[in-house]
Amino acid sequence: MSQRPLSAQGIHGVSRRRFLTGTGSVLGAAALAGTLTTPARAEVPGLDVRPVTDDSHVRVLVVGTGYGGSVAALRLARAGVDVHMIEMGMAWDTAGPDGRIFANTTTPDYRSFWLRTRTKQPLSQFLGFPLDKDVPRHTGILDAEDFAGITVYQGRGIGGGSLVNGGMAVTPLRERFPEILPTVDPAEMYATYYPRANAGLGVTSVDEAWWEGTDAYQYARVGRKHAQRSGFPFVFVPNVYDWDYMKKEAAGAVPKSALAGEVIYGNNHGKKSLRQTYLAQAAATGRVTVSALHRVTSVTPAAAGGYTVAIEQIDTTGAVLAAKTVRADRVFFAAGSVGTSKLLTRLKATGALPALNEHIGRGWGDNGNVMCGRANHMWDPTGKLQSAMPTAGIDNWNAGGAFAEVAPLPTGIETYASFYLSITRTPHRAAFTWNPATGRVDLGWDRSWKQASIDMAKSIFDKINAKEGTIYRTDLFGAYKIWGDHLTYHPLGGAVLDRATDNHGRLHGYRGLYVIDGSLIPGNTSVNPFVTITALAERNIERIIAEDF
Repeated sequence: MSQRPLSAQGIHGVSRRRFLTGTGSVLGAAALAGTLTTPARAEVPGLDVRPVTDDSHVRVLVVGTGYGGSVAALRLARAGVDVHMIEMGMAWDTAGPDGRIFANTTTPDYRSFWLRTRTKQPLSQFLGFPLDKDVPRHTGILDAEDFAGITVYQGRGIGGGSLVNGGMAVTPLRERFPEILPTVDPAEMYATYYPRANAGLGVTSVDEAWWEGTDAYQYARVGRKHAQRSGFPFVFVPNVYDWDYMKKEAAGAVPKSALAGEVIYGNNHGKKSLRQTYLAQAAATGRVTVSALHRVTSVTPAAAGGYTVAIEQIDTTGAVLAAKTVRADRVFFAAGSVGTSKLLTRLKATGALPALNEHIGRGWGDNGNVMCGRANHMWDPTGKLQSAMPTAGIDNWNAGGAFAEVAPLPTGIETYASFYLSITRTPHRAAFTWNPATGRVDLGWDRSWKQASIDMAKSIFDKINAKEGTIYRTDLFGAYKIWGDHLTYHPLGGAVLDRATDNHGRLHGYRGLYVIDGSLIPGNTSVNPFVTITALAERNIERIIAEDF
């Protein structure tokens, strides 16, 4: 039998069965064709989005609007502290000419990729046809940031990665937590902060009876059959999608969203991003403002106390419209693992914040991400209709160091294919370094390091292929490659907790500077990381408010 999911309300009371609350991804596939017949809903009314004023003073500046930044903004605002957030991406609150806020996955356009003239699909081809296309340069929602040896996919816009991931809300097994954050007390995380994060994110579980009968999850049922016949545990996992909305999609009662393949370029209807959860609650306090299309370029100690923050305002082509300076009493770095790590590495190396310690930029990992597809037999169809929101995975972590999400490949045609994103116990960690010759921050990632992740994923799929008499797909990643080993959706580390910071995210060397995002986590979470990032932020901000404010 498959294992039932953990309750979204907490993780206690688990007895004879072992549970894993899932994994998620930014899915790399062409999606099911379909158009909306009504305009997409407005994201969240009431969020105060306006450009920060030059030469102004703010009590707290939060750099980034993803999971950690949104938690910090909400909790500080509820504690009576005014907060201004800086977001490099767009607000995503206005429909385009097609009546939708976000582009459809099958037809990427100017809204899809961040400042590229050609899209960069996670899957480079399908059935021998290239998937990339030319587009106008625009501040689109998905960034494919290239470093030596790896491409890092990241969300751009108010809500950060919550705009573009698969919504799989994963609480790692408690027994694995000491590997993830060894200096954090598991008891407090699992009694208080994971439940708080799950509640704040709106995590729920799919109706399994409906799941068993819907065409939209035939691909996942095939994945279950193959996993179980090879002796692997198949586990259901929660998500932040509105399952009632998905049922209405399937019934044809509402515009299709997950069932139209909407995921990596945003979801117009059913998914609960941070705009619908933490940021909506933050907006309700009246104490939070957000500057979209702004980016922080420097943070230095101010003579009058606090910090002088240099900010550029950009337009939708990436051109700089204005340079501004703001004085902030306190600054929270929440630009994501890559954004925070790059900024802090540069500030230390160029003398803006020279007292940052030697751990800045170190401990970065890819969460062991590796992708593959399998070609199934004709009697194992995976279905033309595939929901873009994954609900389950194959757990071989203890034996082989891999957890594999059973992911959709929603092309709108029958592919007889199973597609997976694996998270593996990768041992490799890279460092960000400042390159004075180029004026850029580099990442010392070695492409060959992905072989460890491939070997761990093979502990699942070699066995399934042998049992089923099937083979790997070679038409997804270019040049007849079997493995998608060139990317990560889950960047972690670079300003590791209790190394670059104290045990609650205060940066060493400077009072009033904090890190509160995925850069605190050293490279691996054993599952999709966003619930752990949220829970850690809840833990840290509670202590920071109590002691520093």
